[in-house]
Amino acid sequence: MKITNHLFDKINDPTGIIEGDRYEFLLDLEIDEEDELFTEGGVDLRVIIASDDNGLRIVQYYFTDKGTKTTMDFALEDDEEAEILAFCKEKMA
Repeated sequence: MKITNHLFDKINDPTGIIEGDRYEFLLDLEIDEEDELFTEGGVDLRVIIASDDNGLRIVQYYFTDKGTKTTMDFALEDDEEAEILAFCKEKMA
């Protein structure tokens, strides 16, 4: 999995459920054809990051098939989640 492009924005949390600031990242991913996550149309990863006194953390994410615009039922592995969080941290700095 390789991140080929990204967008991010600070978002408003009208509920106040998550403490601190929230950010939404939309990551374009390049997936190897051998990976079960691969689709012909491509894959996006939407990530919600919370930032508070304890640092940054991922609070939610999901994959989307760009061709069909459908949500895909996959989870990040621990090392992939750490890689995504590190990428987001770097872009927010």
